[in-house]
Amino acid sequence: MKKLLACFLVLSAGYVSAAEFSGNVTLATDYRFRGISQGDRSPAIQGGFDLETESGLYVGTWASNVGFAGSGALELDVYGGFAGDFSESVGYDVGVLYYAYPESDSDPDFNYVEIYGSLSFGDATLGVNYSPDYYAETDSFWYLYAGYSMGLGENFSLDLHVGLNKFDDDAEGLAFGLGEGLDGEDQYVDYSVGISTSAAGLDFSLAWVGTDLDEEECFGDTKLCDDSVVFSVSKSL
Repeated sequence: MKKLLACFLVLSAGYVSAAEFSGNVTLATDYRFRGISQGDRSPAIQGGFDLETESGLYVGTWASNVGFAGSGALELDVYGGFAGDFSESVGYDVGVLYYAYPESDSDPDFNYVEIYGSLSFGDATLGVNYSPDYYAETDSFWYLYAGYSMGLGENFSLDLHVGLNKFDDDAEGLAFGLGEGLDGEDQYVDYSVGISTSAAGLDFSLAWVGTDLDEEECFGDTKLCDDSVVFSVSKSL
């Protein structure tokens, strides 16, 4: 998987002259990944850079502080893929994503790779991510999700998301940190409902984010999986 991602980086180098470079930075009250707080419900600063070619090939990187994997821990993601359109209303995006935690030397290893693909139909998106060996070496993992963004007036949108997190079996859910093997289950659901807008060159989002996990199923009876309001301010560079 790492070799495949490296191939994307090499291929993109030949298209730099016809590529568009962009960046972004975000301040958020919490970093929620698939419904679960990554920063112990504390503020996060995040940012990334992307290089996209006219052919649809792109590569990028993104980072955020996290509240695990060691003191001053960082999540650093590197990805590459292809995106384009089948028609005016149907688009696609496929690629490879590598999640790294440079400050961590834990055993089991936190780093992992995912292959992803999605289809967009107007304002709706359906997607799937697959990891052959998910976070903390918890074997194969599937993430299936759907999203919808609906315009509200001139400058607001209602953003809806739901995702299914599917482990190989309930033992891997337990190894991940989710209670007694998710009460014998091997999956959980995350969701969010948000409103977003733009003003003064900034993007604002206010979202209700959560999971269907109980506290006793969440990393040793914690509140990391509880429903929460997350506010973020982003700037495109």
